[in-house]
Amino acid sequence: MELTVLFGSFAVLLLIGVPVAFSLGISSLAAVIYMGVPPLIVFQRMAAGMNVFALMAIPFFIYSGELMHHGAIAERLVKLAAGMVGHRKGGLGLVNVTASVFFGGVSGSAVADASAVGAIMIPQMEKRGYDKDYSVNITVTAAIIALLIPPSHNMIIYSISAGGTISIADLFTAGIVPGLLLATLLMITAYLVAVKKGYPAEVFPGFRKLGLIFIDALPGLFLVAIIVGGVRSGVFTATESSVIAVVYAMLVTLLVYRSLDWPTFAKSTVGAVKTTAMVLMVIGAASAFGWLLALLQVPQSMIVAMRSLSDNPLVIFMFLNMILLFLGCFMDMAPLIIICTPIFLPVVKAFGMDPVQFGVILILNLGIGLCTPPVGSVLFVGCAVGEIPIMKAVKTIWPFYGACVLTLLLVTYIPEISLFLPHLMAK
Repeated sequence: MELTVLFGSFAVLLLIGVPVAFSLGISSLAAVIYMGVPPLIVFQRMAAGMNVFALMAIPFFIYSGELMHHGAIAERLVKLAAGMVGHRKGGLGLVNVTASVFFGGVSGSAVADASAVGAIMIPQMEKRGYDKDYSVNITVTAAIIALLIPPSHNMIIYSISAGGTISIADLFTAGIVPGLLLATLLMITAYLVAVKKGYPAEVFPGFRKLGLIFIDALPGLFLVAIIVGGVRSGVFTATESSVIAVVYAMLVTLLVYRSLDWPTFAKSTVGAVKTTAMVLMVIGAASAFGWLLALLQVPQSMIVAMRSLSDNPLVIFMFLNMILLFLGCFMDMAPLIIICTPIFLPVVKAFGMDPVQFGVILILNLGIGLCTPPVGSVLFVGCAVGEIPIMKAVKTIWPFYGACVLTLLLVTYIPEISLFLPHLMAK
């Protein structure tokens, strides 16, 4: 009955439009009152969930992404992507994906990626004769790449949700190949759709000009090398790397590009504070909710239920993907990571999956959910930037969804896609 109160109240609150963080907190409070447990424990668990030192990396990574976004880094990365792949058929679609790879490597946020890259690319694509739904769809699905490649703060949340036993450095490196695989499949899809619709190619700028564009964009790209190289080599932790990222972003935008003035600095700071407050509120409420799930032995019950369905790991992994894709359609990523990790991680470990591989699968699943109605925040951002109705975008997004789902299946059933780099760097 306790689970009925917990999940029932949570579902009702979501349906009537209560924000996710408040829905998680209120439903947790309702469950402990029904159980006769002092309500104060919910607030204690919320405080404990936010009072984790490793979470300090999240606000700093968000801040560095805001500085890069407002400090004209995105424009330079888009120019570099245009020079590299824009001369192919339907070139601006390929540019969009490539720019998302570059910007995702400095922002770590799918929403920031869709907003920054979309604001630049969607108007340009419209001027060149691309359909708005195509422009929005490629922008939205390419933004998922930012969740996989470093510095993905969702990887940090997953590590903490798993009890801090999974190396953040391993998770950072595990997402690189899947992220590049997703980018490749999206580019193939974008090219095929572009050929079918007759979208134009751009003019190749020449190797000399491309070299100059690369040099101009290099300071922004170098941030990725600092984060991945430093964390992977053990020179500094993920938390320390996030602080270094902020200092580096300030120096680059202030001294190198000279694009950081006082209004830009204030806008970046306020944006980072707002985003951090929302993320930490959700993390705290989800921690209380997750603690109740553990108390009510939901993970153990899930393992028993899965074993009753099948003993074949391939079937179980497919079933888990379906569950996660469904959940991702209705909740944001951070609370789902905190809630789902303690439930499903013991299940996949019982069936022989590496926890690092599951982290990539979990984040990719929930990333696809961010592009899916009714609660697809990245889809909403893309449609707002492109100024088109959500249903118009959803009607033609299926080829790009197909590329995302194919990536998910490959990562699920070929472990080395996500584990190759962590194993290689561990030697």
